[in-house]
Amino acid sequence: MPRMLQPGNRGPGKNPEVATPPVPVARAIVDCGVYVDGIRQPTPPDIRSALAFVRTTGSGFVWLGLHAPDERQMNDVAETFGLHPLMVEDAVHAHQRPKLETYDDTLFLVLRTVKYIDHDDDEVANDIVETGEIMVLAGRDFVITVRHGEHTHLAGVRARLEQTPEHLRLGPATVVHAIADRVVDSYLKVVREMEADVDGLEERVFAASSRDLDIDVVYLFKREVLELRRAVQPLAVPLSLLSGSTGTLESAALTPHGTEIQRHFRDVADHLTTANDLVVEYDERLTALLNAAATKVSTQMNTDMRKISAWAAIAAVPTAAAGIYGMNFDFMPELHYRYSYPLLLLTLFAVCFTLWRIFHRSHWL
Repeated sequence: MPRMLQPGNRGPGKNPEVATPPVPVARAIVDCGVYVDGIRQPTPPDIRSALAFVRTTGSGFVWLGLHAPDERQMNDVAETFGLHPLMVEDAVHAHQRPKLETYDDTLFLVLRTVKYIDHDDDEVANDIVETGEIMVLAGRDFVITVRHGEHTHLAGVRARLEQTPEHLRLGPATVVHAIADRVVDSYLKVVREMEADVDGLEERVFAASSRDLDIDVVYLFKREVLELRRAVQPLAVPLSLLSGSTGTLESAALTPHGTEIQRHFRDVADHLTTANDLVVEYDERLTALLNAAATKVSTQMNTDMRKISAWAAIAAVPTAAAGIYGMNFDFMPELHYRYSYPLLLLTLFAVCFTLWRIFHRSHWL
């Protein structure tokens, strides 16, 4: 009996398939630091050594930063830190809704990031908000940040916290707060940059004639505002849980200084409310602009129809006369009168001019 070829094997004389080697988790690591009493310790050789150091000494925490890890890389991290499989699945697959979940003693926070893209032409209104995601997995002695997108860098957040050891000394919750604060501040920056675009669209809609009006631009910009709204609005509930008295931070054993951290989260929640109010305002203004633009187009169509109807009424007079006198009857009045033709032209002109005056005074022409 001939030997069956296993998947990936080839017969004699054929090149075997080369299996894709697994990509080590180190490829996805942006930075990994161990912090004791708010001070960064010497860089560990790998994440297992970092976590072992923290748990052996019983002090400090590990902050691991990842960028777009694949499933295999994230499974290695999950095995090291003891993460729930559902957290791993959500961390690998982007396009998650902002949310806050707790798995045993681990907190899982999803944040949508946004970036405003500068542009000079309103025609690119469908591509002015770039989105990304940051997932934060935090436990008693570790913080893991998973980033998706090219504008979600957290190096500045890490550097700023390392300059203030008194904040890092409060534990992993400080890192969660700093990341949330950075994301919400970016919301405020984006909505304030978009204000000029909304104002410009208002001027364009009300200043342009109906013939030059392009409703598509308003609609595309409204779609970008809705994308921003989907990032900002759902984050209110997670921040409410983190800043409230529900014990979310304590249940995840993130910090013994819950009250102080909650005050900082309340400040972030206030900033989020401001950003959300502005986004809702822009959405309502753009809705009003769409209605106004549609009304202007409808009004212009009515005006055009009235003009067409008025000119059709004027043209009907000579058309009727031509139809009557164009019939080939032998006995018709005024056919043989010397001045019939000029009198008919004069009569037609007088009637048409009278109709034109009437329509003009009625603003139909």
